Amino acid sequence: MRQLLTILSLIAAPAVPTAAQDFSDGSEASEWGLFGEQKARFEAAVVDPLCLLAGACDQECAPGRQLALERQADGVLVMPLKNRETVFSGAVADLAPYCGETVEVDGLLIENPEIGATNVYQVQRIRRLSEEEWTETNRFTEVWARENPSVAGEGPWFRRDPRVTAEIEEEGWLGLGPEAEDAFVRDWLGVE
Repeated sequence: MRQLLTILSLIAAPAVPTAAQDFSDGSEASEWGLFGEQKARFEAAVVDPLCLLAGACDQECAPGRQLALERQADGVLVMPLKNRETVFSGAVADLAPYCGETVEVDGLLIENPEIGATNVYQVQRIRRLSEEEWTETNRFTEVWARENPSVAGEGPWFRRDPRVTAEIEEEGWLGLGPEAEDAFVRDWLGVE
């Protein structure tokens, strides 16, 4: 009887642990040389994590909400924190048109337990399961410019973004608050 129970438990156990799965097969993602990166191509549902995890679904997929990928192979929630653009911008603008759908994505999965990064994803391309052609994830700058037409000027978007400049004005460049930052600059840099 004990042998039968042992055999049954082995049959019921998953063949490959979730953490050991390899999603690199067929990936055409561009490597960035990031520590812990690996190419990863998989099918996933584009979800609103506030709705999925906290039940806050009244604004599901609304502008300004973070989006996530629920991987179909294992149900793991993957956080796509970056798109393909070289500027460090999020992937929400690229994922928003697919919210609530199952898609295929290709990009870089970051796994670095030493710094607490697990299932962090840089999505580089996306497509609906019914589509042959991939869409590159490079919409952030275009969407930002369309949403901020009064913020013209030179330089990167984040130097002109009203949310960023308001935060700097309130908290200072270092996040210490204007008074503490002024004291720091005077002390460390000898500026009066």
